[in-house]
Amino acid sequence: MTTLLAAPLTLPCGAVLPNRIAKAAMTEALGDLHDDATPALERLYRRWSDGGAGLLISGHVMVDRRFLEQAGNVVLDDQTDMAALRAWVAAGTHGGNHFWAQLNHPGRQTTRFHSDRPVAPSAVALPVRGFFARPRALEESEIGELIAAFARSAGVARRAGFTGVQVHAAHGYLISQFLSPRSNRRTDTWGGPLEHRARFLLEVVRAVRAAVGPGYPVAVKLNSSDFQRGGFEHDDAVEVARMLAAEGIDLLEISGGTYERVAFAGQRRVGAGGQRGRAPDPRAAATRAREAYFLEYAHAIRAAAPGVPLMVSGGFRTPSFMSETLHAGEADVLGIARPFCVEPDFPARLLAGSADPLPSPEARIRIGRGWASPHSPSADLRAYNAQAATAWFYRQIERLGAGEEPERRPGASVPVLLRYLWREGRRARQRRASRVARRVA
Repeated sequence: MTTLLAAPLTLPCGAVLPNRIAKAAMTEALGDLHDDATPALERLYRRWSDGGAGLLISGHVMVDRRFLEQAGNVVLDDQTDMAALRAWVAAGTHGGNHFWAQLNHPGRQTTRFHSDRPVAPSAVALPVRGFFARPRALEESEIGELIAAFARSAGVARRAGFTGVQVHAAHGYLISQFLSPRSNRRTDTWGGPLEHRARFLLEVVRAVRAAVGPGYPVAVKLNSSDFQRGGFEHDDAVEVARMLAAEGIDLLEISGGTYERVAFAGQRRVGAGGQRGRAPDPRAAATRAREAYFLEYAHAIRAAAPGVPLMVSGGFRTPSFMSETLHAGEADVLGIARPFCVEPDFPARLLAGSADPLPSPEARIRIGRGWASPHSPSADLRAYNAQAATAWFYRQIERLGAGEEPERRPGASVPVLLRYLWREGRRARQRRASRVARRVA
């Protein structure tokens, strides 16, 4: 059963996705020291575009070059090199697919490599030792400037040829920080009750829509839950989805987790039980727990926003389960990420009717001695697992960007993780030096 995988999807704005397979966003960090696109990004996205997916979503595209998620992020603002950006977009749309820019601001989730004084809704530190400085609370005037920055970046994206934009409101970045009562402790109209905490996201969506017009895809990535006590909970996500539907967004992607609770990297085991009042699912509970981290949360969100196409990301690996999910109406688009790093053309294989599962090398990421389970009860080991997996997959992105073939099997990952961290620090220092030199000149 593969018919819906290959079926086109017409979005509310009128744009048409050629099929239901999407590359969910992954950090590429292949931009140059001036935060512009590079030939490496062109090679990477040409490979992915020719692989057959209907939609590619970029990694973090920053709206403010003062605050990066990591070195190598592309920034869209008035200083953007449009020629380099258009070359990247041309490569990313070579196969006739959509290519959307994921617009983001890290808020407090920018490391000390990039800022000793990040900004956030409130001065609440990220409880990850050493890497992140305590943020300062945004002034109200700065909040307005950031909303305008998202809109400006969306306008740049459209002029460059991106076929849509996605506003990143998940994974603990700035918009997600506004949504969560753990990180948003403001007492003005930007904090407190959910309708105030959601105000920043809604104002960003309105400003982005005004910048790109009614016929252009505007999507949002939203946590189904932060999976933290006292944080942004599933009931909150349902209500925010209802608000976003009223704004006329074109696609809602469901994910989950933050840096504190790494669910989006596959480090959370989703319970097999259904939601209250739902009949038991006939599919194997183990398959749902393993392959669809956030699918159980999508039902209530779909009910709250019935007119908004839903993209569910996280864990899909077997074609039969993917097809069943679409045919059951649980999602309209399937977001897949890591398999693109090791088998860039797997969408073409799936669309041709292959029943072979997608590669899952993350199941064999080696940490120290033996194989470390991604579901280890040790919080520290889970965190190292997530970081090591990120480092190994990032190396495959680097290889694809260099025109090389990816590795198929991970080996010892501690050296890969150390290299990843060393590279991030080195590139951050080089970028700072470059920016200082440009100011002096």
